[in-house]
Amino acid sequence: MQYELFPSERFSFFSLSSGSCGNCYFLGNSRYGILIDAGLGPRVIKKRLAQHNVELSAIRAILITHDHYDHIKSAGYLGEKMHIPVYATQAVHRGIVACPMINNRLNGSAKYIEKGITFQIEDLRITAFDVPHDSSDNAGYFIEFADQKLAIATDVGMITDEVTRYATAANHLVIESNYDEEMLLNGRYPWHLKRRISSGTGHLSNRQTAEFLAENIHEGIRNIWLCHLSGDNNNPQLAYNTIKEQLSRRGIEVGKQVALRVFERNILSDKTEL
Repeated sequence: MQYELFPSERFSFFSLSSGSCGNCYFLGNSRYGILIDAGLGPRVIKKRLAQHNVELSAIRAILITHDHYDHIKSAGYLGEKMHIPVYATQAVHRGIVACPMINNRLNGSAKYIEKGITFQIEDLRITAFDVPHDSSDNAGYFIEFADQKLAIATDVGMITDEVTRYATAANHLVIESNYDEEMLLNGRYPWHLKRRISSGTGHLSNRQTAEFLAENIHEGIRNIWLCHLSGDNNNPQLAYNTIKEQLSRRGIEVGKQVALRVFERNILSDKTEL
């Protein structure tokens, strides 16, 4: 079924939290919205939505990227107790079921999707795409609404052709910038964890994200948000400066040609009107 967009409706986007402390993002308008991941407790989600004048009852769906606990903490409760459909690939749903920390098992609220197959929620046309990470499965989401396109790619082990294809088609891009390479190398983490983070199924560094953006940015991109920053091996100013400097070397002025923001850990972000 196709839905007619209200001409006066404006969509907004914000982060309720980003990082290993919990991940959850909102996209919506004055009538409804969706969450991407549900890695916070339900009371925190409800409180932070309310701070931007969004009622939990307005949430039409939750899109889950992967089955790590910092992305699925409230998926069972919101799905089964609040009757919000939870969309994920079959492998991710299996991972949610297998997670011992999820008390509410998804039954009727579980919705199964396939990567590359577009589905619709209200006015949103949504396509999941493959993102490499060491989870049961991991998806990014490409969301089309009105004449706009938003892509989110978090927990990205490496930039693939598929990630590039969807990220470069977006007007609004949420992309991981997890760690600073020197901070990780010289930090307190054991070697096996350092290797896991920097592997092709771990996370993106500030440098990797900066180089990708500098090589692929185009006139159609209006907003870039950096997400899933490490609390031990990164900080918001460092991530921002690394990306800004790399873009500047390519002649791209942050603040004029593109807006660049950082989603901080466990902090409700400002709301951006799209």
